[in-house]
Amino acid sequence: MFKKLIGFIIVFVFMQGSGMPIFGETERIRVGHFPNVTHAPALIAHATGHFEKIFGESTKIDWKLFNAGPNAIEALFAGEIDLLYVGPNPAINGFIRSKGEALRVITGVASGGAAFVIRSGAPVERFEDIQKKRVASPQKGNTQDVALLHLMKQKGLASRAQGGTVEVFNINGGDQITAFAKEQVDAIWTVEPWVSRLVSETNGKILFEEKDLWPEGKYATTLLVVRKKFMDEHPDLVRQWVKGHIEITNFINQNIKEAKEVFNKELQHETGKFLPSSYLDQCFQRIAFTADPMESSVQESARRANEIGYLGKNPVDLKNLYELSFLNEAQKELETEKN
Repeated sequence: MFKKLIGFIIVFVFMQGSGMPIFGETERIRVGHFPNVTHAPALIAHATGHFEKIFGESTKIDWKLFNAGPNAIEALFAGEIDLLYVGPNPAINGFIRSKGEALRVITGVASGGAAFVIRSGAPVERFEDIQKKRVASPQKGNTQDVALLHLMKQKGLASRAQGGTVEVFNINGGDQITAFAKEQVDAIWTVEPWVSRLVSETNGKILFEEKDLWPEGKYATTLLVVRKKFMDEHPDLVRQWVKGHIEITNFINQNIKEAKEVFNKELQHETGKFLPSSYLDQCFQRIAFTADPMESSVQESARRANEIGYLGKNPVDLKNLYELSFLNEAQKELETEKN
């Protein structure tokens, strides 16, 4: 009897540590996203119970909120989340830091939505004018931060930390509004909804949208990544999620008015604030929601991050960053169902 009890305890501990369901316990998928418009597919899916309907009672969906990519990647490293809507640069950095073991990109989410916004009254007419000025991005190492520092390097500018004249800060979310209102910074490279809010609430001016710097205006703003261990252990769940993601993306593009309303209600639920309709219209106009993984732009983002010293000294190898078999299977399945 004692040996049986010990055996039971060992099995229980092993199953608990591995994340396997224990004696009839439901499966669980832990999903991270940000309260950003570029993450609208996640917010709308959450609001409508889209994935709960797909998986049914056999699988519980735990939604977790983050404000910036680097913090979310740390949570993925810690095994606290299984799927994550995130920008390309945190995804790249996480892949490289883990030597390709931590994550895989499984589909695209959004393109566009980022811009360089100038504070009202700041003497900045062109990007080069940020010399001896104070500028900001949401968080060190995030996608907008890389874009800012890379363009600075292209223009022969450097931060004070690197011996230059530009003061670079990291200011996230609603604190960006305060920073403009109190004239703490002169410009911010940020993403929706903060672009529209800085323009509408603080009379900021968009100097340029990031899409102006990319061929054909296409670049990845948000990707969907999966924790590799979860992918290896639950490929069917991952495939179903990708299929559901394509469905919610199609819903947004085919029902834009309804999608905006659902998004805004969920945003208010998650942050306590909603976007006025004029803001929301501007946000959605600047963003394209797509499952396109945009590999070429992600490769370019990696090159830029490496150029500014964010990816270490070793050559960058992203050979296995993408795992698109789930996307290909889901697209074929949806096409078959349509016919």
